[in-house]
Amino acid sequence: MPRPCALGGRSRPTAGRARNSPARHIALRSVVGLTPSDRAYTGGVALEPPVYLDHAATTPLADEVLAAMLPHLRGACGNPSSIHAAGRAARHAVDAARDRLAAVLGCAGAEIVFTSGGSEADNLAIRGVLDRRGGGHLVITAIEHDAVMKCAEHLAECGRARVTVVGCDRRGLVDPEAVAAAVEEDTALVSMMLANNEVGTIQDVALAADLVRRRNRRTLVHTDAVQALGKLRLDMDALGVDLLSVAAHKVYGPKGTGALAVRRGTALAPQLSGGGQERGRRAGTENVAGIVALGVAAELVEAEREREWTRLEELTGRLRQLVVTALPGVVLTGEGAPRLPSFATFAIEGVSTEVLLTRLDQAGVQASGGSACSSGAHMPSHVLAAMGLDPVLAAGALRLSLGRTTTDADIERAAPVVIDAVRRVRQAVPATA
Repeated sequence: MPRPCALGGRSRPTAGRARNSPARHIALRSVVGLTPSDRAYTGGVALEPPVYLDHAATTPLADEVLAAMLPHLRGACGNPSSIHAAGRAARHAVDAARDRLAAVLGCAGAEIVFTSGGSEADNLAIRGVLDRRGGGHLVITAIEHDAVMKCAEHLAECGRARVTVVGCDRRGLVDPEAVAAAVEEDTALVSMMLANNEVGTIQDVALAADLVRRRNRRTLVHTDAVQALGKLRLDMDALGVDLLSVAAHKVYGPKGTGALAVRRGTALAPQLSGGGQERGRRAGTENVAGIVALGVAAELVEAEREREWTRLEELTGRLRQLVVTALPGVVLTGEGAPRLPSFATFAIEGVSTEVLLTRLDQAGVQASGGSACSSGAHMPSHVLAAMGLDPVLAAGALRLSLGRTTTDADIERAAPVVIDAVRRVRQAVPATA
């Protein structure tokens, strides 16, 4: 049921080996310039690069994307608002990227508003609609990204909105009927994410949007599709949403670039004052290189989407099986729900997420406990809490997220490391009576 939110040790040199021997030079070259988190250790010497299993936090820049960016980082320096040749070239690059992204999102180029990332896009959607409506009622779900949760909390604290938070079940699924039931006469906006960033569950946004409209035709619907881009087919008409957020760095583009797709006719109050960029909806000189990158990255992941779904599903299935078979006291979070194929998520009894991640990092596996945007806070996950997971078990959350660079060999190497790390952390924790 919806609830009103009162969001109120080193190895020693071999004896007799010369200090300047070729072997020593090779070992030094393999270590210099690397931090501990970049190394897989054997006696302190980096033998191979780490296995990166944190694609839900951010992704490596694709070669194709970098190649598209470079001309705008080196030679082409025009401001898209300038009327001279360099400015016109920059404007053409931005408009071409706008059309590329729009084709992937199933909307018109004029409906794309470029932002600094997914968080700004979420904030622009929520604050923009509420400000234009002069406040009102906002409905969100309990599993939203912090960009949505904290925005809603701030609006409620300032008296600019009444907020209702709709819960989820133990699998992390939100009932579309519960979302619609929370809509009231003055509900300005419903924000429901398409795919969760902590456990990868996929929400039925299309059904929720349809039910919301039947209840109140004036209520707008926003979806955070940051994790969904490149994994699910995105089409604003098919989803029935008015606003949709994406970010470049989740799809092998650079950090610091995102977009909000705004359905034509949707009234949105700009949140930045300045020039008239983005048709007056988002002030500031456009990040040409980043925008070009987002267009190319979106096309890239869309072209690979179906093939990657099958490949990643096989890899995560194998990874989950290896871990749960070898370790007792492990819960697969989000199990039984429709999920993105790149997520293998666990709640592990008898470990601390922070300690486990540190040990994994030292052993050459890079992972996370949940949302990277909340890491460092060492606070329980609001998503796992909403799912009803025991807080003690949730304290051992582990998210392994795969991507286009993940190989079979990575899984075969990472699984034993994860298993060994859990065992060692458990052994280091004193038994409780």
